Amino acid sequence: MSERQLRQEALSKVPAITLGFWIIKILATTLGETAGDTVTMTWLGETTPHPVPNGYLIGTAIFGSLLIVLVWAQIRALTFNPWLYWATIAASTTAGTALADFADRALGVGYPGGSLVLLALVLVSLFAWYRSLGTVDVNTVATPKAEAFYWLTITFSQTLGTALGDWIADAGLGYSGGALVFGAMLIVLAVLYFRTGISHTFLFWAAFILTRPLGATVGDFLDKPLAKGGLDLSRPLASLALAVAIILLISLLPQRAGRRPEREGAAQA
Repeated sequence: MSERQLRQEALSKVPAITLGFWIIKILATTLGETAGDTVTMTWLGETTPHPVPNGYLIGTAIFGSLLIVLVWAQIRALTFNPWLYWATIAASTTAGTALADFADRALGVGYPGGSLVLLALVLVSLFAWYRSLGTVDVNTVATPKAEAFYWLTITFSQTLGTALGDWIADAGLGYSGGALVFGAMLIVLAVLYFRTGISHTFLFWAAFILTRPLGATVGDFLDKPLAKGGLDLSRPLASLALAVAIILLISLLPQRAGRRPEREGAAQA
């Protein structure tokens, strides 16, 4: 095997976990909330003069179809492509927003019930991934099977984050209070990462899940009416501003694939 092939084999299909990764991830989750609400609530839902029946279901179908196409393209790609990766992440957040709103509001499951069901789905997905491949370390995501588990887990976690963010905000903390709570929890995880020997894989997934309700509460704070504790900003304009910020960060910040661990280490992760 050539040196070039060895280098390619050592790289995963997802980005290295850096500070830039988390900044873009939080912006992408916030975009998912505002963009999802733009379609399901502004264009199809409760704030239109003539609401479309089953607007949440239609929004879920639209974003879900887009997500399936992008995941297929991501799995088919031979190497890490930052534009494709972050487009898929953004699609998973918008699909998660629409799906969570459909379950919580249209189906009447409620925030607590929806959050618990989705948490169970995340845990089941991680368990099945671990049993199948021996690790859930994101740096080992380099095969179609690993990518399928990765994107399934991410989709469940994005949907969970939306329901969890709405639950906490609705419990009395409001959108700004919810954002502060989830932000504080992420700071605690960062301290644990740098100061303790707790599994970095566990801390990654905990942080990945928590960035979604942080983005959801920030997004709601930006576009919800003043009477509900928001800033009442235009959802389409907020979504456009967030999309531009993400594009600029992807262009300016180093984007590189994560480096896979040694095979022996991966088997024990």
